[in-house]
Amino acid sequence: MVRHRPTGGIYALKVIYGNHEDAVRRQICREIEILRTADDPYVVRCHGMYDEAGEIQILLEYMDRGSLDGCRISNERFLADVARQVLTGLAYLHRQHIVHRDIKPSNLLINAAHQVKIADFGVGRILAQTMDPCNSSVGTIAYMSPERINTDINDGIYDGYAGDIWSFGLSILEFYLGRFPFGENLGRQGNWASLMCAICYSNPPEAPPTASPEFRSFIACCLQKDPARRPTALQLLQHPFITQSHHHSSSSSNSLSHP
Repeated sequence: MVRHRPTGGIYALKVIYGNHEDAVRRQICREIEILRTADDPYVVRCHGMYDEAGEIQILLEYMDRGSLDGCRISNERFLADVARQVLTGLAYLHRQHIVHRDIKPSNLLINAAHQVKIADFGVGRILAQTMDPCNSSVGTIAYMSPERINTDINDGIYDGYAGDIWSFGLSILEFYLGRFPFGENLGRQGNWASLMCAICYSNPPEAPPTASPEFRSFIACCLQKDPARRPTALQLLQHPFITQSHHHSSSSSNSLSHP
C-alpha cells in the first residue's frame, strides 16, 4: 500500500524485480500500456508504470481486503455474487480480446464493500514467457484447463477464453469447498506429475450433493472436459445460479472466512 503525496490517495504498488533484457522490458511496458486502457468496475485498474533502476513498478487500484486465496465462501448467495462480478470482468476482458490465462483465487481481489475484481491479467502472460517455468507458482499449473496441459485432448487447439472459464469454475468450487478441488495435497505440495494427471485424466471435480442443483449445474458447465462445451462468460451470467441470486442482497462478511 502506498499513498500519493499530492492527493493523499491510496494505491497498491506492485514491484517486478529482476534484470530483464531490453526487448523483454519494452514488451512488458507495451503490455502495461494496454492494461491502462482497461476500464471496467470488475477489473483492477492500472494507473501507471515506472521504470526505476531496473525495477518495474506498477501502480494499481488498492483493494483493502486483499485476495480471496484461502477463503471459504459457504453461502451460495454470496458466492453467486462473487461469481457474477468475476464473470462480468471476464466478459469485459474477452470482449477486448484479452485472455487472462491465470485466473485463480490469489488473482481475485476484494474490498470492504464486497466488490470483487480481477487482477494480474496480461502482465503474468508476458512474464511467464520470459521466466523459468520451474519457478512459476503452483497455481499457474493447478488452475490450467486439461487441453492447455495436454494438447492431445483437443487436437492441439487451445481456446484461451474457454481456458479462463475452466480456471474460473475451479476457483469458484474451491471457495465453496474451502480446499483445492482436485485434492488439497495436489494443490499445495507441488506434486506436478500427479497434479497434471488428475487434471487431464480424472473426471472433473463436482460440487457436493449437499449443494443446490443450480450450483452443481453451474460448476458442471464450467468444468467441461471439452472446451467447446464450456459456456462463455456472457452465457454463464444467464445461468440460474447467477440470475436467481442477483436480485437478493449479498450476505454479510460472515460468509467469507479463512480456514
